[in-house]
Amino acid sequence: MLYGKFLANNYTSLVFSSYGENWRHLRRIASNEILSPGGLNGYCHMRIDKGKLMIRKLMMTSSSPVNMNSVFYELMLNVMMRMICGKRYFGVDIPEMEEGNRLREIIDETELFNSDSVIADYLPQLSWFGNRAEKRFIALQEKRDVFVQELIEQVFLSAGTDTSVATMEWSLVEDVEESDMLNHPQVLQNAQSEIDTKIGKDRLVEESDIAELPYIRWIMNETFRLYPATPLLLPHESSEDCTIEGYNVPRGTMLLVNQWAIQNDPKLWTDPERFYLERFKGLEGTNVGFKLLPFGSGRRRCPGDGLAIRVFGPTLALLIQCFDWERLSEEMVDMKKGQGFTMHKAEPLVAKCKTRPEMQHLLAQL
Repeated sequence: MLYGKFLANNYTSLVFSSYGENWRHLRRIASNEILSPGGLNGYCHMRIDKGKLMIRKLMMTSSSPVNMNSVFYELMLNVMMRMICGKRYFGVDIPEMEEGNRLREIIDETELFNSDSVIADYLPQLSWFGNRAEKRFIALQEKRDVFVQELIEQVFLSAGTDTSVATMEWSLVEDVEESDMLNHPQVLQNAQSEIDTKIGKDRLVEESDIAELPYIRWIMNETFRLYPATPLLLPHESSEDCTIEGYNVPRGTMLLVNQWAIQNDPKLWTDPERFYLERFKGLEGTNVGFKLLPFGSGRRRCPGDGLAIRVFGPTLALLIQCFDWERLSEEMVDMKKGQGFTMHKAEPLVAKCKTRPEMQHLLAQL
């Protein structure tokens, strides 16, 4: 309890704050400013650069075993650090302590509130920090640095990185019998065929192309369904005494929503344990409702859903478009789930990739 209170800065951060004026202002900053569609479009070039960097590094390891967990972590930290500080993250192949120290050095070097940084410089300029019409928040001006630090550490570096890494790793291989990317390559072949037909072989997939690639979106949705990054979502708490479905719920009761159980409920999904992409056929552009909740729902819905989709979809499509993938041996990939708040594989995914012959001429120009 004390750890949670310390982590949440006495429960005043965006993630842990109770619903009220403080939370609404923090949410508005995250959703309407930094993570709005317009705001995310402004960082599109950063995501493109990091995607190309990932492809170039994978080309150098062609046919050699690659730890995809490390690849995805480096990609996400590159994206986040570039958005926050305007600098690229240096990588993950160093001892843990040195890595943590270097991260702090990067943030310190950018001088969070100078004119050269990106998000870290933009946040203090938002109306919430300087709107004199709202006198009750003037005192918070003195705590500006604390709130900015929490948004960066909890929303961007922590929540925005760990969950996306887990989802992208699961998307490459699923524990199924009929269709999976590494254990059964038919999904990979179908996805490559779709990209080759609709995008061609003379350019790389872009964010705007995902809307025209239904097979890629099916893979994303089925990964979200079978392997939700946060199986229990974030804890909720009842603010008042209430009665739900005949049950008396006292004020202050903690509620954990079992997202995994909903998305694997045989009453809602046919053959729910099967990785079956075609279950989403015809649902493009429609709301699946509360059957699929990868980002939660309502006012506590994850504000980073737009960013997650913009990274997950193009990254998956690029890996499929540029490389052929295979297991290290004839044995099926170990699909055991690890322990923790987020659903990671127990063992990192290690696979071999080989540049597709028809893409070599294009990738040679990167």
